[in-house]
Amino acid sequence: MSSGELGCNSELGRLRVAILHRPGAELRRLTPRNNDDLLFDGLPWVARAQEEHDMFAELLRSRGVEVLLLSDLLTEALVSGAARMQGIAASVDALRLGVPLAHELSAYLRGLDPAALAHVLMAGMTFAELPSDARADDSLVHRMHHDNDYVIEPLPNLVFTRDSSIWVGPRVVIPSLALPARAREASLTDLIYAHHPRFTGVRRAYESRTAPVEGGDVLLLAPGVIAVGVGERTTPAGAEALARSLFADNLASTVLAVPLARKRAQMHLDAVCTMVDTDAVVMYASIVDALSAFTIECTPDGVKIFDEAPFVEAAAAAMGIDELRVIDTGPDALVAEREQWDDGNNTLALAPGVVVAYERNARTNARLEDAGVEVLTIAVSELGAGRGGPRCMSCPAARDPL
Repeated sequence: MSSGELGCNSELGRLRVAILHRPGAELRRLTPRNNDDLLFDGLPWVARAQEEHDMFAELLRSRGVEVLLLSDLLTEALVSGAARMQGIAASVDALRLGVPLAHELSAYLRGLDPAALAHVLMAGMTFAELPSDARADDSLVHRMHHDNDYVIEPLPNLVFTRDSSIWVGPRVVIPSLALPARAREASLTDLIYAHHPRFTGVRRAYESRTAPVEGGDVLLLAPGVIAVGVGERTTPAGAEALARSLFADNLASTVLAVPLARKRAQMHLDAVCTMVDTDAVVMYASIVDALSAFTIECTPDGVKIFDEAPFVEAAAAAMGIDELRVIDTGPDALVAEREQWDDGNNTLALAPGVVVAYERNARTNARLEDAGVEVLTIAVSELGAGRGGPRCMSCPAARDPL
């Protein structure tokens, strides 16, 4: 599939190409000292997480999806000298490391082959791992740090490829991620789209270096209709800037800004609501009546923002359907709360009415099946340590148009 055939105008068109990241050495960098700062609720068993991810990737392939692995894309892009310079510049922070150490580290990284450089950019590097020729004797920073401190921070959240790039129509959005632990992920994604031959000719949509927008907050409800969660990770300014940019590029006509509670359980819109059919969503039961939206429209007279309204009503109106069906997580509040935390509402649609979900969310999956949705389950115990389901772990790069 060429770059001209890439793009997505919905969450539901048959999935053709998806970008995944098989968890690797970056997860082995997690310790009890740093897992909170790196946004993980626990320390995953890496070998098991890799097995679980392999089963996820194989399920997608068995359904005709071409799986592109981010580590392969990064390694292949780093054949380019310009890509190498971009990746090194984004990873070596002279403000934190000081000029002497930053200079020596950059020189060392420039000498690595593409695979070794890709490994460092993803997994990071400790001071103990600095080779002797990169240890600046005149660096106070080096002398004052411990061996196990990071000269380059690891990126364990790379597994959640949804957040750092978003396809809207034939263009790709490279957003700014909100938290320091993830800020550098977007730079690697940007590098791949800029320098990998697979994406030659792909045009950019909204790009922001200031107002955060994360892909987990962006749902393509229907062609030209996009919902954007506004809460812990995406700011009102980010949602508005994204909307105006998409309007200017004729990629959307309506954007729904959806307020979310600023807490980890609802870090993204797709933590509480995802599309499962052209007229249906799966949604956390406790927010069905509370979820609202501000409708932003592109009109001949300019951009107009309408008063807050119930989300399901605003979405149905924007989508041009009589009703948006809501399949919730059930009447048992405790089960619903557990399964929402375990990503029961975070499904990946492979086609209208066909979704991938975590096996452990048995009650939610049963309710989806009762509503006529085919549920393909994957068994996980370790992949969920960073809080993310099948949708979080996949960036669709090509879907059939609806």
